[in-house]
Amino acid sequence: MNIIIFGPPGAGKGTQAKILVRKLNSFQISTGDMLRDEIKKDTDIGKKILNNMDDGKFVDDEIVNKLLEKIIYDSKKTKLIFDGYPRTINQAKNLNILLNKSNQKIDYIFFLNVSKKVIIERIEKRKILEKRTDDDAATILRRYDIYMKETKPVLDFYSSHKGFHEIDGSLGIDEITLKIGAILNV
Repeated sequence: MNIIIFGPPGAGKGTQAKILVRKLNSFQISTGDMLRDEIKKDTDIGKKILNNMDDGKFVDDEIVNKLLEKIIYDSKKTKLIFDGYPRTINQAKNLNILLNKSNQKIDYIFFLNVSKKVIIERIEKRKILEKRTDDDAATILRRYDIYMKETKPVLDFYSSHKGFHEIDGSLGIDEITLKIGAILNV
């Protein structure tokens, strides 16, 4: 079973993905984690990624798609949970191509819908707790606005999918987990 979890920065995608990984014995694909890992390795790609993230921009689709392809074609990684991917129509189309080539599909899509106000509150807490360098208010507001502009077409692209579910992302972690669990019967 493959799942996509959508939501703006700070919506709780990563938290819910980690819970589902444990419940479903699946593999989380967090593009944010993949990108931060490249930054830590201090590769040329990592430097490009860091510049984009510091400016509050999304990383180029080409970079993200290459990193993702390695994981999807890894036969040891089945039952994938996509945390924050795809973010653009190009990425959504690329994901469909990659999944089709590997005889896979998306079974469920969860959109954690959260207001800008709640996002800012969460991000400020996360910055303190996780010491994330990409979590300052100005950067988050840019990322939120870009997310809403660029990801809205992706949501429209997937909204007719029979497994699409919108969930109030302003709810507490446990409440969101229960709602997702009820849909997945886990």
